[in-house]
Amino acid sequence: MHIAMVSAECAPIAKAGGLGDFVQGLARELARCGERVEVILPAYDSLRLASSDQPRPLGIEFQVPFRGVPIDCRILGLSLDGYECRLIAPRSAQRFFERGRLYGEPDDAERFAFFSRAVADYVSRSESRPDVLHCNDWQTGLIPVLLAERQAADERIPVCYSLHNVGYQGWVEADLLTAVGLDPARLLTPERLADPGDPRRANLMKGGIAAADVVNTVSPRYAWEIQNTEQGMGLQAWFQRHDYKFGGILNGIDETVWNPLTDPLIPVNFGPETLPRKALDRQALRARLGLEEASDRPIIAVVSRLDRQKGVDLIAHGLQYGLASGAQIALLGSAIEPAIAERFAQLKSRLEASPHARLELGYDESLAHLIYAGADLVLIPSLYEPCGLTQLIAMRYGTVPIARRVGGLTDTIQDANYSSAPFESRNGYLFDEPTTEALEGAMDRAIALWRDHPDYFSRLRLNGMQGDYSWRRPAREYRDLYAYARQAQCSRASASSRR
Repeated sequence: MHIAMVSAECAPIAKAGGLGDFVQGLARELARCGERVEVILPAYDSLRLASSDQPRPLGIEFQVPFRGVPIDCRILGLSLDGYECRLIAPRSAQRFFERGRLYGEPDDAERFAFFSRAVADYVSRSESRPDVLHCNDWQTGLIPVLLAERQAADERIPVCYSLHNVGYQGWVEADLLTAVGLDPARLLTPERLADPGDPRRANLMKGGIAAADVVNTVSPRYAWEIQNTEQGMGLQAWFQRHDYKFGGILNGIDETVWNPLTDPLIPVNFGPETLPRKALDRQALRARLGLEEASDRPIIAVVSRLDRQKGVDLIAHGLQYGLASGAQIALLGSAIEPAIAERFAQLKSRLEASPHARLELGYDESLAHLIYAGADLVLIPSLYEPCGLTQLIAMRYGTVPIARRVGGLTDTIQDANYSSAPFESRNGYLFDEPTTEALEGAMDRAIALWRDHPDYFSRLRLNGMQGDYSWRRPAREYRDLYAYARQAQCSRASASSRR
């Protein structure tokens, strides 16, 4: 099967968060399964490339009309780990993808609307037509709409549309539809792209859901939450309406990158059979961060984007509560929102004198690996969490999660005390309400077990390490989903031909 995955991110060359890891991990595993995989990205000027991995022109050039002006585009190629990457490279005065970063620009909607139109044009004219197109998040939500509007039913490429974060839906003004050659009068209706909260605006994610053949989220629990709770962010009724093509597939992690047995970024490798060696990584983490050697204190870590979704109020409280409870604390994270960035800068300054606290405000890949390897506990107090990779990586490294019972955290963590699962399946601590009291209760239970019952705590570590968090199972489920998308598209084409 020829699968074209379209995304704003793909690790390691273009990564801002979990979406990049998702695309890389799934693409690599699908390629290992014998599928032909093509990842389509913008040609960012900030791509993280080795000198030996420079994109090559493929001799494919075309013009993309945008706001009535034809913009020259070419396709660049790059071979990654078992799959091909195609980069959309426009030559335009707007310099859409020459901003030094992936996101956070005032015209992000314009940039990704252009990208969507360029991708639709590219796959439509490609000599090697994909068997299925896999779009991801709001940045690609216009692609299913463009294909549905411009291709006959029996010519359409089947589309799978994955939702990684419903908190970002792509709310845009109606004129952006005109910019890519769509008709707002036709599409800005309750049955298509009109946003439920403001019908004068288009909702790109809503439109993508309507036009795609199958839709999924990145965990079964999140799929249920966005249909039945406020986590649907205003689209609950829309998800329920499209329930017949809607589901959830839990993410995996890339075990070639996240494996304590082979990880080149940690000083000492270890695994379930050699768990005591983790203590050497804990020692190395303390040395790197300048934490005092303290065998009577667990290390409680946070490795996270610092934004409201991740529960920044609870993160800040949890760090201080952990310190007051006799733990050491370590944070690695960064914030885009100025107020949040300033808040954590102040917290860093306030705690700097403590020999038991270190906050690193930024992102450092090697330090992230060392924190997972050296920490004892990791805080994940998310307000919502579609899947979450932090808990999967942490458990792989024998670091026990303390997390809120939402989304994929619910699907992957069994509480040490309050679970119907057998003890050998329990691997962390969960709390329900997004309150400091609930967080403190879970932290108290975790710290007490670490301090008073070290053998049981080691068992929790081992339970987490022995779980299967690979991409093997998700890749099988996505292959089934792609087959269903192709079947659904054939059924749609057949129904259209009978009219």
